[in-house]
Amino acid sequence: MKQKTILITGVAGLLGSRLADWIIENKPEYKVVGIDDLSGGFKENINSKVDFYKVNLINPKHKIDLCFKKNKFDYVFHFAAYAAEGLSPFIRQYNYDNNLKATARIVNECIKYDVKRLIFTSTLAVYGHGYGGIFNENQIPKPIDPYGVAKYACEMDIQIAGEQHGLDWCILRPHNVYGIKQNIWDKYRNVLGIWMYQKLNNLPITIYGDGSQTRAFSYIDDNLEPFWNAVVLSKASKEIINIGGIEEISINKACDILLEIMGEGEKIYLEGRHEVKHSIPTWQKSIDILDYKYKTTLKEGLTKMWNWAQQQPTRERFVWASYELDKGIYNFWKK
Repeated sequence: MKQKTILITGVAGLLGSRLADWIIENKPEYKVVGIDDLSGGFKENINSKVDFYKVNLINPKHKIDLCFKKNKFDYVFHFAAYAAEGLSPFIRQYNYDNNLKATARIVNECIKYDVKRLIFTSTLAVYGHGYGGIFNENQIPKPIDPYGVAKYACEMDIQIAGEQHGLDWCILRPHNVYGIKQNIWDKYRNVLGIWMYQKLNNLPITIYGDGSQTRAFSYIDDNLEPFWNAVVLSKASKEIINIGGIEEISINKACDILLEIMGEGEKIYLEGRHEVKHSIPTWQKSIDILDYKYKTTLKEGLTKMWNWAQQQPTRERFVWASYELDKGIYNFWKK
């Protein structure tokens, strides 16, 4: 009997590396193949049992089709992305290349090689401001930044592939995911990781605006089995599902919780960004279809992540050398 094979794109990042770990530990009958260009993740994150290909999905010289032809994937988890939502208005071309165009390439290969189901991780950014801050899967998305636009375009393209080419899919909308193996060295994304980097480097803890913005944070390990259920359960076919934390927490409160764990530090407030004020996703669909369980409180998850962060090597922080657009750039990102 042929061993079933899984492809995970973005396998060196938070979602991809931790899902690979989970599959290898819990579903050893599956072979895991991973691709990543290591631009936002690290080789050290990748489980040694993953068959790894260093591939850039935008570079036409990187023959992703050969990877599909050789492995004949049963299922594909497409996690590869650059999720710097706040920076996306200043790196539009990069944003669309690495989110929309990269996804189109994966969709093409899934169609050509008869992948049984594609799992795509979208984002709550597709909702924009939502309806009174509430984000429900039945709402018509109205993103407010190029990152959300790119992800919504990916969602629509995947659905068209389903209608026209018979590609089965499930679209997940995770939110504010954090945990072990997250990139804490990127200046532009992952607020909890940014704070940990600042603490480790004796820098002040920065908050954009007044900190009253609310988010629902999601510890990565709570999402792993639901991710798997999205690919193997028939009831997840062609569904769009919010997935992640269910507790609404202000940025100020999240910062206080983390400082309680890390030890006191200086906290400073910077200018506000163009962003959604309140992000409150519904979660019932993830429970009904994916058997999602909110197990890890923010304090518990941050304690685990901080213990891990303190053991990490010293890495150079990623900073853009230049932006595509400087006009309107926030003072804290100016060169």
